[in-house]
Amino acid sequence: MSKPRQPPRRRRSRPAHSEPPRNRLAEIQAEIREVQTRIEDSRRARRLIRNAAELTVLEQEITRLTDRLAKLLIAETLQQAADDQQIDQQARSRFHGAGAPLKNQGKRDVTIRTPRGSLTIRVTYYSRNCDRSREHKGLYPVLLVWGVHDGCTLGLASEVSKLVAILGSLEEVEQLLKERGHGLSINTIRGIAYRFAAKARAIQRAGQLDWGESTAGRRVVVSTDGGRLRIRTTKRGPKTAKGRNRYRTDWREPKLLMIYVLDDEGKMDQEFLAVLDGTLGGPEAVFALMKSYLRELQVEAADQVLFIADGARWIWNRVEPLVRGLGIKPEQIQCLVDFYHAVEHLGVIAGQKSRWTSQARKTWVKRQRRRLLEGQTQEVLEEIETVCGPRCAGVLKRERGYFRRNITAGRMDYHRLARAKWPIGSGAIESAIRRVINLRLKGAGIFWHKKSAEAVLLLRAYYKAGRWKNLENQVVKAILEDAA
Repeated sequence: MSKPRQPPRRRRSRPAHSEPPRNRLAEIQAEIREVQTRIEDSRRARRLIRNAAELTVLEQEITRLTDRLAKLLIAETLQQAADDQQIDQQARSRFHGAGAPLKNQGKRDVTIRTPRGSLTIRVTYYSRNCDRSREHKGLYPVLLVWGVHDGCTLGLASEVSKLVAILGSLEEVEQLLKERGHGLSINTIRGIAYRFAAKARAIQRAGQLDWGESTAGRRVVVSTDGGRLRIRTTKRGPKTAKGRNRYRTDWREPKLLMIYVLDDEGKMDQEFLAVLDGTLGGPEAVFALMKSYLRELQVEAADQVLFIADGARWIWNRVEPLVRGLGIKPEQIQCLVDFYHAVEHLGVIAGQKSRWTSQARKTWVKRQRRRLLEGQTQEVLEEIETVCGPRCAGVLKRERGYFRRNITAGRMDYHRLARAKWPIGSGAIESAIRRVINLRLKGAGIFWHKKSAEAVLLLRAYYKAGRWKNLENQVVKAILEDAA
């Protein structure tokens, strides 16, 4: 009789041999001591620099050592914070419950890029187990709280965004970063810069700039104008033979605003940084931006405010509602049409008189120009009425309406404002259009998506105004609010 078969025994799974956890902090501190020793050795070494080549070698060697030391000191501080259980739990609680619960998967090595180079620390990794449809289900909460995105610290993100604002293309930014030891792709550079701009814009739109500046008791000049750039939009219909979308590149007018302060001599006050910003959102959007900045600068407490621009109706139709919304008193505000634009319109009128000689046109324009500067605006208007005649049409009717509208509204009082040392031309905003838009966003073969153009316009405007520190502070504030 055969014995009954026994069920097969289950093999007990032997616990896998696990290596003891690495002490990354001790490794970093050992590297710090090594670099400090090398720096001390370099200091004690007696060198005689005989030529430029030897000086260049010395500069490169010292820079490499100090950059490495700075990077390791940052790594030491970050690793100490990452090892702190309280900090880790606070970061985890910020994201726990937002969607799926987080599960601790232990510490993992993470490479972080800083302005002084890349460093590696060990950070706790959390996974979202219930969301298996996503390829990357996990996250490092403490890195997000620190504002580390795409493996870059906020300091490096600021540097990358500044280069995007300064240089002519993303390819140039990629090449320069490569030379500095940062191997970032164009897509990563684009993502960093656009995220940086988006966070700064969110704080500005929320009215939380908190610059701590005021124009109280000062003379303020406000101006706006439009530039030109091409926006790329996808066409409907079949794709190309290579499977690419067809697109259009229509011209768009980005609106730029400028706010600055005058000194006693009527020149731009160098102690007060000008405000530059712009948008592709149209007239309402640029005036909303203007309102937020003027409110931040407490313009209602200013001594006098001059609004100067060309004669575009989209501008002047919105100035009065802006002034009322900001609480500026009527006696505080003065409006002026750019003098040189007005002279151009005089030339258009003279150019329509085909029976006049070239010299007669120049003489007529020169006479009216002098009258405007001397405050004889009514004489100028009467002369224009005579030249145009009662039944003029087309260009002459349009130009006559231009002078009627602006002289009647008191926007051509150049004589009085010039004597009070106010600018009578909008050269400042014209220069800003060239520096911010034309030299970066406009050019042959340059097309933009609207979102990209908005981001670069913001970065470029703040950089050219010398307010990059304000932009950084806005991004830091946005990160702190996200982590709160």
